[in-house]
Amino acid sequence: MTMMKVAVHPGEILRELYLDPLEMSPIALAKRLGVPRTRIERLCKLDVSMSVDTALRLAKFFSTTPDYWLNMQKNFDLISNRDQVDVSGIRPLQAA
Repeated sequence: MTMMKVAVHPGEILRELYLDPLEMSPIALAKRLGVPRTRIERLCKLDVSMSVDTALRLAKFFSTTPDYWLNMQKNFDLISNRDQVDVSGIRPLQAA
């Protein structure tokens, strides 16, 4: 039996594990990061993907790594798109 993975957007993690416990608004975080408020607001609303620029800023602010944030985005993209890409007609390369 295979376990179904659930796609979790990095904006959801940012909101629930970082901003909510700190009682910090997306606007306040954006100000601290030096980015437009809409960038963090849209990320927290799951409207946009995590960018490298935002990952670098979040990593510095929260003492994490950019990879932490970017891997969340990569995993979200892979899980949420795996059933939308038809690879059934692709035959694996066979060694000669």
